Amino acid sequence: MGAIAARLRDAGPAAVPGRLCAVAVELLPVDGASVSLRGDGVLPVQLAASGPRAARLAQLQATLGDGPCRHVLEIGAPVLAHDLAAAGCADRWPVFAQQALGAGVRAVYALPLGSGAVCIGTLDLYRGTPGGLTDGELRVARLVAGVMTAALTDLPYGLPVGDEPWLSGLAADHDRVHQAVGMIMAQLGVGADEALARLRADAFAHGRTALEVAMDVVAHRRRFEAP
Repeated sequence: MGAIAARLRDAGPAAVPGRLCAVAVELLPVDGASVSLRGDGVLPVQLAASGPRAARLAQLQATLGDGPCRHVLEIGAPVLAHDLAAAGCADRWPVFAQQALGAGVRAVYALPLGSGAVCIGTLDLYRGTPGGLTDGELRVARLVAGVMTAALTDLPYGLPVGDEPWLSGLAADHDRVHQAVGMIMAQLGVGADEALARLRADAFAHGRTALEVAMDVVAHRRRFEAP
C-alpha cells in the first residue's frame, strides 16, 4: 500500500488512473495496464493506459465488444486468461485472442472496478508470457483495483482540473460515438444496436478503432450506405 500511496502523492484527479496503471506494472509481473469505465450502452470509456500497446488493446476490446474486460462487465468478477493461445481462450474470444497474440500479448487479467453489486469499469493487465498470478499477486491486483474504484467514485464527474472538468475530453469522445451511432441509424434506417454493430465491424475491417471511425462519421468523412 505504501508504494501506491507514494505514486499518488500530489497527483491531481486526472493523473490518478494513469499513475495507478503504472503502479500495477511496477508491482505485478505484467507488461501493461489499462483502465476503462463502463459506457452507457455504447462503448467503454478508456481512462488511462500504461503505454501505447495497452491503450490499443483496450480500444480493441471496445471495438470488438469482446475480450476479457468485456466479460468482466457482464459478470462483475475477475477474468484471468492465462494463455490466449490455449484452446479455451481461443474458442472464447477468437478474434480478440488472435489480435492480442499478434500484438505480442499472451495473458490478460481483467478485474472489475466497483462493488460486488455494481461494476463501473475494469482494470486490465497484459503480459507477453503465458501464466497465472499467484494468490499474493492477485491480492495486489485487487488492491490496485480497489484504490482505483475509490479514487473514481470519490471524484465527481465535473470536478475541475485547471479550467476543465477532469473527464471532459473522455466524455467528448464518448459523445462522438453516440452521435455517430445516431447518424448511422439515420443513414441505414436501423436501430441503435445494429448501427453500433456496423460501426464496430467497419472499424475492425479497416484495422481502426471504433472511436476513430466514429470521428470520421461525425466529420462527414465516412458515410454508411445501405446494401
